[in-house]
Amino acid sequence: MKIFKSWAKYTKLILGIIDICVIIIAYFLTQVFVHDKYTIIADLPFKSIINSIILSVVIYKIFLHLFDLYRTITSFESVKEYFCYALACMVSCNVVAMLGIILNLDILSTKEHILAGVFIAIGIIFYRVIIRYFMTTKITLNSQNEEKKKLLIIGAGEAGAAVVKSIKTSRTDRYDIVGIIDDNIKKLNCKMNGVKIIGDRTQIQKICKERKVDIIFFVISNISAKDKKEILSICQETGVKLRILPGIQDFIDEKNIMQSLRDVQIEDILGRDPIVLDNNNIGELIKNNVIMITGAGGSIGSELCRQIAKYEPKEMVLIDIYENNLYDIELELKAQYKNIKIDAVIASVRDKKKMENTFEVYKPYLVFHAAAHKHVPLMEYSPLEAIKNNVFGTYNVVNCADKYNVKRFILISTDKAVNPTNIMGATKRLCEMIIQAKDKVSKTEYVAVRFGNVLGSNGSVVPLFKKQIANGGPVTVTHKDITRFFMTIPEAVGLILQATTYAKGGEIFVLDMGEPVKIYDLAVSLIKLSGLQPDVDIKIEITGLRPGEKLYEEILMSEEGLTTTEHHKIFIAKPSNINMEKIESKLDVLKTLIEDENTPLTQIKNNMKKVVPTYHEEKQH
Repeated sequence: MKIFKSWAKYTKLILGIIDICVIIIAYFLTQVFVHDKYTIIADLPFKSIINSIILSVVIYKIFLHLFDLYRTITSFESVKEYFCYALACMVSCNVVAMLGIILNLDILSTKEHILAGVFIAIGIIFYRVIIRYFMTTKITLNSQNEEKKKLLIIGAGEAGAAVVKSIKTSRTDRYDIVGIIDDNIKKLNCKMNGVKIIGDRTQIQKICKERKVDIIFFVISNISAKDKKEILSICQETGVKLRILPGIQDFIDEKNIMQSLRDVQIEDILGRDPIVLDNNNIGELIKNNVIMITGAGGSIGSELCRQIAKYEPKEMVLIDIYENNLYDIELELKAQYKNIKIDAVIASVRDKKKMENTFEVYKPYLVFHAAAHKHVPLMEYSPLEAIKNNVFGTYNVVNCADKYNVKRFILISTDKAVNPTNIMGATKRLCEMIIQAKDKVSKTEYVAVRFGNVLGSNGSVVPLFKKQIANGGPVTVTHKDITRFFMTIPEAVGLILQATTYAKGGEIFVLDMGEPVKIYDLAVSLIKLSGLQPDVDIKIEITGLRPGEKLYEEILMSEEGLTTTEHHKIFIAKPSNINMEKIESKLDVLKTLIEDENTPLTQIKNNMKKVVPTYHEEKQH
């Protein structure tokens, strides 16, 4: 151990001394090969040899430094470095020979210098290989004290080859690769970097059981969402720890491929295809303009900020009432986008005067309105707060957009606005009605974008389930048959921006959320992803539907039609026939409600049913 510590501290000095010894030995060895007339040591031309050695030491050291070979870490040297050693020695021996001729020095012949150069190159490379061998052997012996994990690799493509290579060349041999899985039958029983391809996806469970696999690496970089979901589901059933290479970009730099592997997330097994956006259209709308985002600190609002910033707006105005989240996104954007003016404004959309002042100061070109109360059960118990914030807050911002000549206003809506069974959904439906009515009397183009639940949002079940699993359970599901549409936050925001480019005014854009997901199945998947067994390690508890909650969410109202857009995941709902006079009369009904904090819950709900005809209370199952 002490030897290796000393080596690390005095590497350059030790290598330099050994190199000098190699040069001395090489020149004396040359005499044996070149001449047979020297029968005794005393007959050797010592003066010429000594002069040659002195000159060579100087020249070789110069070129070894010029090639930066004393900075390499011996235990990590490869063929590339060894080639550089040979090249440095070849150049050095030629320089020594030429200097001898030009300066007429008393040194050995050119032939002797060249032969000595060969010996020096062999000697320098050989002893470094020996050092590398002993150093890596020491590390390997130390790592053998740790039990190796039996690894199954899924994917015999470029990424799989890179992972195998990385493991085999690693100084710490932590994995015993039992084989590779690939669905291409032509590859079956072939070898990749010495590792055999032993089966396809149908044999994953059998192989894991028979070979007692400890960990699976899923490293297929180019695969359809459907196939990825199916293979990951098979892997889940094995109960083996699973790690995944997120995307094709992660294996381009082979040096980082092992660090790129991460635990499987729920997004990976939902089977959603990646979203392709028309970045040019989005960029034309945003670049060099002032963009305002309300609710900028929230899950959707903050991701809107991140994606909008990529399109180089002139200025971004971030509005939120909650200072902590707003501060976080402000710091993040300012650190990453030095050329964009970022203004964070603490304000509530309920405050009409503050909103007017903010619009007057910044005069935004686009407004993304994401500020809202969204928690269904909480809003059932505080319906007046939902009305104040969602309805009248939206109404304030809508009127400001009209007054200050905003080009386009985008309301972030929800699938809960469709045939709402709760106060929150009813308020969001009324917001949709407000923007459609306002669009008919304003130069500003008002649109709404409607979608379902997003994974990882503050109100999503996923963070709740993860917390419950971490605490040892139980995981609480309201109903075994309850389903929801799910989308990732970046995916939803990308489609919001794309839908914005299609807007002409008055549309409700509906995002394709894919297939509905059973919340119970989601809970099961998250438990398995944690390496645990449902109802064995973690209990799943059915608690019953919460106030205002329904079993199935809808995307379209019954009276709405659906038309396509240029993007296959974005549709347009048929505009409703409503005008501002009707909206104003509806809002007058609600104004009387919010004036009295003691208004009975029944009265609030009954009035809401009159204002939003599609609102009805769900029967509890």
